Amino acid sequence: MPEQPKDSCEARKFVRHAGDDSKFSMADAFSCASCGVRQAFLSQRNFKIHSVFAALAVLLGFLLQIPQPSWLAVVICIIAVFSLEMLNTAVESIVDLASPEWNRLAMVAKDCAAGSVFVAAIGSLVVAAIVYVPPLVSILASLAGA
Repeated sequence: MPEQPKDSCEARKFVRHAGDDSKFSMADAFSCASCGVRQAFLSQRNFKIHSVFAALAVLLGFLLQIPQPSWLAVVICIIAVFSLEMLNTAVESIVDLASPEWNRLAMVAKDCAAGSVFVAAIGSLVVAAIVYVPPLVSILASLAGA
């Protein structure tokens, strides 16, 4: 017997295939997208870790009153890491479906997808250093001089 859906996201049958002319509303599209974000958050440990660091980056931005261009860099980094983490999850799911047994090409696909998240996370750390270190150094210097 097939496994029963656990929630409304799994209960939907919105998977569309080429040549399918059925109506698919904008609300359905947003529903599917939000379920994808929810699925990534609930099932992926690294997505949760990225969420914590994103929240800390935003909090630090407010505390340090970073300028608008710095906010733009921080927000783009957060979006890039989250988006790539979800794409990594999608690639891993598709590869597991298509190749349940070990396969060198499956391994390459999964490693490259994970590598893309790693590159974005390292880039985000570099941006964080550029954005947050100067104001932190300024604060520490003013405290040391007081």
